[in-house]
Amino acid sequence: MIEKDLSRRNFLLKSIAAGVGFVALPHLPAFPNGKMSGMKFGLVTYEWAKDWDLPTLIANCEKSGALGVELRTQHAHAVEINLSPSQREEVKKRFADSPVTCLGYGSNYEYHSPDPAKLKENIEGTKAYIKLCHDIGSTGIKVKPNTLPEGIPKEKTIAQIATSFNEVGKFAQDYGQLIRVEVHGHLTQELPVMKAIFDQVTEPNVKICWNCNPEDLLPPGLEANFHSVKKWFGDTVHVREFNIGDYPYPELFRLFGGMNYEGWILMEARSQPTDRVAALKEQLELFNALVAQSKG
Repeated sequence: MIEKDLSRRNFLLKSIAAGVGFVALPHLPAFPNGKMSGMKFGLVTYEWAKDWDLPTLIANCEKSGALGVELRTQHAHAVEINLSPSQREEVKKRFADSPVTCLGYGSNYEYHSPDPAKLKENIEGTKAYIKLCHDIGSTGIKVKPNTLPEGIPKEKTIAQIATSFNEVGKFAQDYGQLIRVEVHGHLTQELPVMKAIFDQVTEPNVKICWNCNPEDLLPPGLEANFHSVKKWFGDTVHVREFNIGDYPYPELFRLFGGMNYEGWILMEARSQPTDRVAALKEQLELFNALVAQSKG
């Protein structure tokens, strides 16, 4: 990792340590996987694990302490709907025999299209992967709204997205799965729009996956936006590297700590470190410091 990032890491760790009253960084308690609170550290296979096959993925998650994983589509671990029943059972067994929890599948299914055929394709695709998630022993699928199309009244698209969430949510209940809605997309990642969608969601297993977007900070600010949708939070949150960028992670963790959040904080990293296992360990160290601060 470049010198600038290391300096930022050290500064952040020391700042967090000072904020919770620790004298020096080495005295930070080493809470394995965030055991100080209900929050747990895991990984989205977005960039750092996209070329790891399944055995490598599980082994590297175990080595790094990232003990929960959201599998992304079209990655080298190849957990897709073309798996046979026996292959699905093998995936399930691999995770069951390890300390790593398979949270489910991170899909690109979206429900904003004004084209009925395209909308149906996304809904039916979601249902197929819900079955896969059930078969591999996981607990849910990540989906997203992705935009509000120009030329279509936004209220119409918002209602269509919510109706689609209700349809796939009801289907997922028969398989014991959550629908995890990533706060994502042009306009749709703004929290007032997400709230407008969820005001029309009726299925209790359809939940919000907070995504740490710059739009979270738009007026009236992070805290107000957070509280406006927190009643719909599920068991996953996506974060980026804690030592890159200027997202206010200490404030976010205080908000999660204040609601005694017990879900998975999943690293959706975008950088290209030489040693990704070491980089995950570094992020876990930062995570533990943020958790400590949130309970201070």
